[in-house]
Amino acid sequence: MKAAEAGASGAAAVGPGAEAQGIAPIAENDDQKQKQRVGKEKEEEATAPVPDKVQVGGMPEYFVERKLGKGGFGQVYVGRRAVVSKMKDGPGANYVALKFEHRSSKGCNYGPPYEWSVYNSLGGVHGIPKVHYKGRQGDWYIMVMDMLGPSLWDVWNQSGQVMSQEMVACIGVEALSILKELHSKGYVHGDVKPENFLLGQPGSLQEKRLYLVDLGLATRWKDPVCGTHVEYDQRPDVFRGTVRYASVHAHLGRTASRRDDLESLAYTLLFLLKGRLPWQGYQGDNKGYLVCKKKMATSGEMLCRYTPPAFRQFTESVVNLKFDEEPKYETLMRLFEPLCGPAPQRPILIEGVKVGQKRMREPDDALDDSGPRKKIRLGLPATQWITVYNAHRPMKQRYHYNVANTRVEQHVEKGNDDGLYISSVACCQELWALIMDAGTGFSAQVYNLSNQFLPKEWIMEKWEEGFYITGMAGSMTGSSLVVMSKGTPYTQQSYKVSDSFPFKWINKKWKEGFYVTSMATSHTRWAVVMSRNAGFVDQCVELDFQYPSEGIHRRWDAGFRITACAATPDQSAFVISVPRRRPMDETQETLRTSAFPSSHVKEKWAKNLYIAGIAYGRTVS
Repeated sequence: MKAAEAGASGAAAVGPGAEAQGIAPIAENDDQKQKQRVGKEKEEEATAPVPDKVQVGGMPEYFVERKLGKGGFGQVYVGRRAVVSKMKDGPGANYVALKFEHRSSKGCNYGPPYEWSVYNSLGGVHGIPKVHYKGRQGDWYIMVMDMLGPSLWDVWNQSGQVMSQEMVACIGVEALSILKELHSKGYVHGDVKPENFLLGQPGSLQEKRLYLVDLGLATRWKDPVCGTHVEYDQRPDVFRGTVRYASVHAHLGRTASRRDDLESLAYTLLFLLKGRLPWQGYQGDNKGYLVCKKKMATSGEMLCRYTPPAFRQFTESVVNLKFDEEPKYETLMRLFEPLCGPAPQRPILIEGVKVGQKRMREPDDALDDSGPRKKIRLGLPATQWITVYNAHRPMKQRYHYNVANTRVEQHVEKGNDDGLYISSVACCQELWALIMDAGTGFSAQVYNLSNQFLPKEWIMEKWEEGFYITGMAGSMTGSSLVVMSKGTPYTQQSYKVSDSFPFKWINKKWKEGFYVTSMATSHTRWAVVMSRNAGFVDQCVELDFQYPSEGIHRRWDAGFRITACAATPDQSAFVISVPRRRPMDETQETLRTSAFPSSHVKEKWAKNLYIAGIAYGRTVS
């Protein structure tokens, strides 16, 4: 056991707390109703037959023939013109692709499909198929498009689930060219994968051309009016895309930007080249969690083993792009061009740049390995102490670490005698860390060491006595240390213990006027406490399988400050808030150390920076 303290005294107390109202019910009635409604709509869509003939929007009449495929929001069929035409493509073609979307689908929301507006905005972008007609017939919205050939998934399967290095390299160059054009219009695709890249019709002049289809998940990365990048956000309960190919940022619910399409393209190219990705095979309700965890744990070197260096360079470059960073498309394309083979024999037509055309060099035309650059994601997973420091006028603060259960009482009593109360707690290897200071404003405090995570009966009993949870920590074996205090501003409190981070519950409670005020973990379980009258006007969460450095800095720049943190062996979470009353000095710093940061704490104290939060768990070195 170790202990230390810092100099001067006191801070003004805040107002008293009020009666607690108990634990919020776990049942989510609104969610159940939503699931029932969605289920009913899916059933309605599944049972509704598509018409035998269609004619909408001034288009010719078409007979609906065989089904070509099904996407996230619609179904695609072959359409044969009722009055035979000799044309093979364009609006007068004898055969077209008919995309049907039911009026009750998520993409329609009882209005024209969202995808229609995306196609309207793109207007003839290179590599995006043309839409000739669209309209509604009965319960179906119908889009008439050029008939295309097989998807890259089909080609890969028909080739014995192998694809040549030359073909994958050509796909890389042309896919980057298409994405560059799409991104230049202000959109990201959101679901880049082999099934959504199609070749032209076999036997036609377009059979070697590559097309990107299915824009139902496309979103804007750029504001269409002022041209600025969309704001960063994270909603851990929202996932868009396909689990196998989605970017890590998509798994974590971060706002989509250009980097996500390129990370998905990296996984697509490696799948086509190697035939398998390391995270295939996971099943069950937590499949997305396991896949994301594996993606984070797989280095570029491991992922691209036995492939040409270009694939590793490409992958490591795109997974380290910042949220609003513009990709160096031309530089990335040049990585693959030497692998494409002679132009006449290329299996995919590279239209982004004509044969012999010189590519324009981009500013700062270098990738990560050619100069110093802070990496966004790649690094070695680590388990470390995470400490958060806030600026505060000089006050007394004391820390204890490596504290066994039998020693907790002694340290707490000594601190209380000196006018100190517990402000933060954490656990490492079944030993506790206690932070006590004179700046809490508490008037009384109790704590409970329990073999439960968390001790429900004791908490409810103390709520009745006017205490509120102000700190808690859990051990790997399921025990917990819960601290409850009087003198807080809280008027009501609720908590939830969950096997996964309970963001849906947090989001629900935010709408009811609660804010997160404490968090703890026990092995892979989470406990989150939310309180009314917490003194915040806004709050958000940063959740990551490593350490969300980029997200934290973006939140800091927007006026947020970390107000709670916790970590499991796999994930770290930070609650970041905007206080109603902003402090005079808003300085906040974080520190990650393998050992308890005793020497660093004293250095911070000398600068009037005091520990405001502490946790032990997953970070990145």
